[in-house]
Amino acid sequence: MIRFIKFKKDVKKPLTSLSLLLTLMISTSTISAQNIKLEESNFTAVQTSVSIEKIEGKKAVKVIKSKAVVKDDEATYAKVNDLKFRDGIIEVEVLSRLLPDAPEHARGFIGLAFRIDDDNSKFESIYIRPTNGIADDQLRRNRSIQYFSYPDFKFTDSRKSAPGVYETYADMALNRWIKLKIEVKGAKAKLYIDNAKQPNLIVNDLKMGAGPSGFVGLFVDIGTEGYFRNLKIYPAQ
Repeated sequence: MIRFIKFKKDVKKPLTSLSLLLTLMISTSTISAQNIKLEESNFTAVQTSVSIEKIEGKKAVKVIKSKAVVKDDEATYAKVNDLKFRDGIIEVEVLSRLLPDAPEHARGFIGLAFRIDDDNSKFESIYIRPTNGIADDQLRRNRSIQYFSYPDFKFTDSRKSAPGVYETYADMALNRWIKLKIEVKGAKAKLYIDNAKQPNLIVNDLKMGAGPSGFVGLFVDIGTEGYFRNLKIYPAQ
């Protein structure tokens, strides 16, 4: 049991072994930011095309899903090289547009994948559907945000087993920069949109569990021309 020791005012005391221990505990839990430079060499295209473009005068990573991948919720992202992530925080700004040949069911799907394993066969993901944020259909609005786990828990699976639990609404639209922040700790994840004080989505049971560490990916799905900027990763130490 840790006891908190009160000191008298205006009396300087040397550091005790307890205070040194507390200092070490605080320092080892500090999260340091990894600012990812937007250079093609820092990313690996996984069933996508990846390029560095300028949008509104600033560099961004452009990601488009390969047309060879027909299924939804697949491994389609730009994977960040040389950085493993288990717990911590991921922040990024995203903007999505619909491609000229986007199918009718395209929604501007864009988001993040995390804890990606070495051969891209397993990962967790949270993404958004910007067109749903302004839809007149309430059911579509309720599906603006989506969690899924690859390969065994896609959006179709969650809608069957737990309707509404892994989806929710948030204000969003196409062709607009949207800030995403995902906090991951053990088997839990929270998504915050546009600096919200409270999470927009809470996932209390990530399907890979507390899971091993893995890579981070910039995720898109069918019909999306996706842009990412200001990517910051804060792995918990």
